[in-house]
Amino acid sequence: LVKEVLSDEQLEQLRDSCTNKRDLAIIDFLSSTGIRVGELVKLNRADIDFHERQCVVFGKGNKERTVYLNKSCMIALNDYLSSRPPSNMIKHDSKNSEKALFLSEQKQRISNRTVQNIISKELKQAGLDTKNLSVHKLRHTAATLMYQYGNVDIRALQELLGHQSISTTEIYTHVNNEQVRNAVESNPLADPKDL
Repeated sequence: LVKEVLSDEQLEQLRDSCTNKRDLAIIDFLSSTGIRVGELVKLNRADIDFHERQCVVFGKGNKERTVYLNKSCMIALNDYLSSRPPSNMIKHDSKNSEKALFLSEQKQRISNRTVQNIISKELKQAGLDTKNLSVHKLRHTAATLMYQYGNVDIRALQELLGHQSISTTEIYTHVNNEQVRNAVESNPLADPKDL
């Protein structure tokens, strides 16, 4: 079963149409790391290592893993943080909002539902199909892009996505016809003069 993903063009369209710094940081974070929405909303500013460009994520079963942040994600994150309300304006509550990486308009830790609404709004604003595309498609897109362009083997992808079972990760290992053609053509025996 192949999951529907955003094409490179659709992802660029989504990013280009986004004018809110927080929303762009969320889009970049989800589409480049492949973390779950639930993991994103739990992130605290202290979980980000800006020098090493990495982040500690607490996944299902509170299992900890490290995800790495690309340059685009770091730029979007820094832009967002530079416009974020100062700590003394953030609510101190049971959600530890003062520690949160991403905040709602009410200056509280962002919720899963808010992230879903943000992505839906941004997809619509970009003129993309909100019926077939959703926040979870950004996770599928990240995984597919890592596998197709990052030369990531399935075990590394399993670790990056925080999957317990390799069979869950295998849905991202579909390849397109061009990849198959390139694999066949790159075989050293493909050139008849080498025979």
